Amino acid sequence: MTTLTPAPAPTTRSSMQLATPTLPRWAPLLVAALALAASTLVSLLLGWGPVAIVVLAIVLFIAGLPLWSRLVEDGRRAKDRLMTCLVWAAFALALVPLFSLVGTVVAKGLPQINAEFLTYSMRNVVGDQQGGIYHAIMGTLMITALAAAISIPIGIFCAIYLVEYGATSRLARWITFLVDVMTGIPSIVAGLFAYALFVLFFGEGVRMGLGGAVALSLLMVPVVVRSTEEMLKLVPGDLREASYALGVPKWRTVSKVVLPTAMSGIITGVTLAIARVIGETAPLLIIAGKTDGLNMNMLDGPVTTLPVFIYFSYTQPGLPPEAGQARAWGAALVLIVIVMALNLLARAIGKFFAPKTGR
Repeated sequence: MTTLTPAPAPTTRSSMQLATPTLPRWAPLLVAALALAASTLVSLLLGWGPVAIVVLAIVLFIAGLPLWSRLVEDGRRAKDRLMTCLVWAAFALALVPLFSLVGTVVAKGLPQINAEFLTYSMRNVVGDQQGGIYHAIMGTLMITALAAAISIPIGIFCAIYLVEYGATSRLARWITFLVDVMTGIPSIVAGLFAYALFVLFFGEGVRMGLGGAVALSLLMVPVVVRSTEEMLKLVPGDLREASYALGVPKWRTVSKVVLPTAMSGIITGVTLAIARVIGETAPLLIIAGKTDGLNMNMLDGPVTTLPVFIYFSYTQPGLPPEAGQARAWGAALVLIVIVMALNLLARAIGKFFAPKTGR
């Protein structure tokens, strides 16, 4: 006689554990408050300062939250919370020097900013008279614009050759190697090269804005080449193949398909290159020189830029020295604002030229 074994009872919803214990949403806030309170108490007992209080609170928070998670939740969630805390701590640590720098420059430079400071030069300024940085602002904009006009076409066309025409050639490999070497060239070497080049044509002691632009272009070209090259490599090959299938020649495919697709990234790379050189001082000290007045002629006479103005205002402030140093802080704030404005403009232009997507 055969014995029939009854089938196991189906698992009901009540017998299944659908959720594991989880810390409440306010758990990180509670741990942070307790860590800050404990850190403050220990610091008061030991006589530590506010920096030590913050550092100890962060350490206690990083240790406390994963430990609580390990006791209530499982090990996987505890590790996840630990890594999340470490990432946020590293992010906060990276922001400390940034906010410290910006805060110091704003606090010391903002009192110097007014209409006279932005529209007058240092011509005939004596003692503690305010003077202005108009000549340095114009010199920075002119030299940087000329350097960009030299570097951007060279860098973009070089990147197009490396990606679209000579990807596997020996010449392309040599160009890539030389571009990588130029990326690490000290800025003062670029200034010395520009000075030696212009001495051949204009003689010893030459100082002109064009030389400064050439020196800065040596620093810009490698950045433009590498960034443009990476953006062109990101363009899907299917777009090129589709264009070739329609009978479009290669040069027109590059100009009408590849470049517009990568334009947003190219503009970002160009902006990074400009930000890389707009604050350079050493090459401009050698070839562009310094003057107290406005010089719009890039082919004759020294041209002052904001970094050079800041350098001389802080190292040779004159009497009283406080006035010159205050002008240096004001010029530093203006330089930061210019760089920020360039980045915002580049983002807007890149967003405008980005490929339009839709359904």
